[in-house]
Amino acid sequence: MRNSSINKYLIPPPGYRFRPPWYTRPEFYVPITVAAFVIGGLAILVSMNLADLKNQAATFDLNKLEQMESASVILDRNNKIFGQIYVENRETIPYEQLPRDLVNAVVSVEDAKFYRHNGYALSGILRATFKNLVAGHVRQGASTITQQLARNSFALKGKTYRRKLLEIFVARRIEENFSKQKILELYLNRIYFGGGLYGAEAASRGYFGKPARELSLSECATLAGLIKSPNRLSPWTDKAASRDARNYALTRMRDLDYIDNSKYAAAQAQELVVGNRQNAQGQNYAVDYIRQQVINAVGWDRAMNEGFRIHTTIDGELQKVAEESLRRNLDKAEQHPGYDHQTYAEYAASFRQAKSNGTASAQPAPEYLQGAVIGLDNETGGILVLVGGRDFEHNQYNRALQAKRPTGTAMLPFVYATAFEQGMFPGTLVEDSPLDNRAVMIGGMTGILGEWGPESADNRYEGAMTARQALAKSKNGATVRIGTDAGLDEVLQLCRTAGIRSTLRPYPATLLGSSEVTLAELALAYTIFPNGGSRPIAPHILERIEEKDGTVWHAQRESSSRQNVIKPETAYEVHSCLADALETGTGKAARSQFGLKKFPAAGKTGTAYDFTDAFFAGYNSNLTCAAWAGFDKPQKIYRGAFGRELALPVWVDVMNTAAARYSPREIKRPPGLKDVEICSRSGMLATDKCYDTVRSPTGDSVQKRTTYTEIATPAQMPTEPCNIHGEPRLRVVADAPAAEVPRAQLAADLSEVKPVVLKSPTLLAENDPYNSAKSVARIDTADADEQVAEKETAQKIDNRLPGATPADVRNQKTNKVSSDDDGKPILKAIPVQPQPKETPVEIRRAVPVGPMDEVEEGALLKATTPSPAGADDE
Repeated sequence: MRNSSINKYLIPPPGYRFRPPWYTRPEFYVPITVAAFVIGGLAILVSMNLADLKNQAATFDLNKLEQMESASVILDRNNKIFGQIYVENRETIPYEQLPRDLVNAVVSVEDAKFYRHNGYALSGILRATFKNLVAGHVRQGASTITQQLARNSFALKGKTYRRKLLEIFVARRIEENFSKQKILELYLNRIYFGGGLYGAEAASRGYFGKPARELSLSECATLAGLIKSPNRLSPWTDKAASRDARNYALTRMRDLDYIDNSKYAAAQAQELVVGNRQNAQGQNYAVDYIRQQVINAVGWDRAMNEGFRIHTTIDGELQKVAEESLRRNLDKAEQHPGYDHQTYAEYAASFRQAKSNGTASAQPAPEYLQGAVIGLDNETGGILVLVGGRDFEHNQYNRALQAKRPTGTAMLPFVYATAFEQGMFPGTLVEDSPLDNRAVMIGGMTGILGEWGPESADNRYEGAMTARQALAKSKNGATVRIGTDAGLDEVLQLCRTAGIRSTLRPYPATLLGSSEVTLAELALAYTIFPNGGSRPIAPHILERIEEKDGTVWHAQRESSSRQNVIKPETAYEVHSCLADALETGTGKAARSQFGLKKFPAAGKTGTAYDFTDAFFAGYNSNLTCAAWAGFDKPQKIYRGAFGRELALPVWVDVMNTAAARYSPREIKRPPGLKDVEICSRSGMLATDKCYDTVRSPTGDSVQKRTTYTEIATPAQMPTEPCNIHGEPRLRVVADAPAAEVPRAQLAADLSEVKPVVLKSPTLLAENDPYNSAKSVARIDTADADEQVAEKETAQKIDNRLPGATPADVRNQKTNKVSSDDDGKPILKAIPVQPQPKETPVEIRRAVPVGPMDEVEEGALLKATTPSPAGADDE
């Protein structure tokens, strides 16, 4: 009975389902089994990857740790070694010469457990891994000093976990093969300290001007503090940030018991003093510019760590000739009478003394006469020559590419090109006569333009002349007139299209080169003349950048696109005038004095106001070259320092060498240009009566033909015969605008009108540097019609008088004023003497101005000045 009762309770109730133990259920053991397989698979995969990484780490050659330099080789256009880029400016030293404070500071900041680990710190890795997982990407490293050495030695770049693991295996190999001291020596000789300085020794000399062994505690902490971000924390970049980094390094040293509180306080209280930044990356201006372009092309890291073969457009022989010629000719200029500035020899002596004393970084910038040269391949725009100054070590400012200076009359070809584009031609008559300087304002707002005359010390006005003669002789008055007729805005637009990007002031003074441009812009703009009116898009110096195995990392984009600027006919017309300028004009000394060889060439001088800048720009069929001389702070070189004296001989040396290497050829004349015989007196078609009676050397009267063969397009060609020689005839004014109707002849014959006699001598500025006043008439003291004189002064500046023919103008300009002294020439204007108080006379003097475009109240012409246009490391 009792047992049956017990069995009753042991029997499950109806509907009860038996459940096995939890550990035997599928929902428990299936996930565990899957997880075990996954973990096992991952373990196998990780093991395989770790084995692969270990094997990969074993392939690295540890001897590379001591190969500190990988210089890039620069090749010129003829594949000759031109130089090397020491992108890692480094001087290795042994561990014994490293100051103990520097070693301790670096260990304190970069790897506090350096002496206790075997290449990596597991705690740091776990901490960095956690932060990276939270961030979702790699944002923090945990690199020990040994890992950093591995990464910098073997270019283990990229923020990936695989790269980090590989770095660890390489670091372990380093620890197994080198002592801790050797690792520190390799590390401190290799790492980057900012400012282009690699290694502790170069950083010490660069920042503090002393060897590393002489560094103070504060200086050691400064170097250690900027390792984390050398560009951003460099004292040359951000002195405050660098000071904070130094103080952090000092704090870490104190916390780790490397220094006591007294040393900590004393070092932290010291002022952070560093020397001036000295760029020691290039041996000359061309190498330095190439280095900059390589960094721009392939990036900082590659430029700093790869040994490239850099193919350039530079011609090594031309470069050497240009550098030597510039130094030689400027040395000669410094010996010229009237030169009273610092000389190169004086500065070089003081610079050498400062270098020997270790104070070169404190030397002031040189103030001696500087110069620059640039040469461009006409076809491609490749830079064959680049000289940015006399001595790269003294000053690294590249004046060929960066300095903007007024070019003076080197700007004239663009004025005449604009005029020829609009229908004038080289035979067009222009007027060379005194011009009210208030219309141009070169050096002042009073007086006459002749006070800033052409490229000649014996300037005299020549009256009517052809545009060809005016350009070849660099006649300023004629240029202003022809530029005004062509239109100032049109001239400026042509200059911009020709490649001059610098701002040109919209004032007449710009016609004579008062606006500042770079030498490279001037050279590029001049290429339109040998190139038939077009130019390369921009100058370049790099052709391609290769790895040592020939892999091309960067190549100059070959582009046939060019910028069209002017018509080929216009380009050739200006070219022919510039060829005359070189043969018989302002550049004639090139062959007669400086030895320019017999080959086709053309060019133009340029001298800025008051002899502050001297230029020469010219070309042959292959090369366009521009040379400049002047001071970094504009000031007079010496009286008579024309472009033909300073810049022309340098240009001649470069062009002679270039002609021997690249045979020049005649520039082809466009078929659209035709020969036409014109009379130089009228600028019109020649007749059989175009003769002038002149005196022979024996005193006899002889007939001289006044015609010559000019070039012009059919549209430019004159249609009327000469109206000066032979019988006069009624005609339409040749230079009348198309919209005007024919004009009637004057009712009065101007040749019969008595000229207005000057009441007093011509008024000049205090200085007449060009001796521009060469009057051929003696001043008559007879009373003159004051009203007529005032009207003549206010006459509009133009090549023609309203209602008069060119012949009338020429006759009026060239007729001599009657004189009681048979026209005996007065070679210079007589200064105006002060008048008695009871009869005051206004005396105007040329007042030098600052910006050429400012106008004083009351000036004749007024204008409104336009408003001005407005990688760090891990």
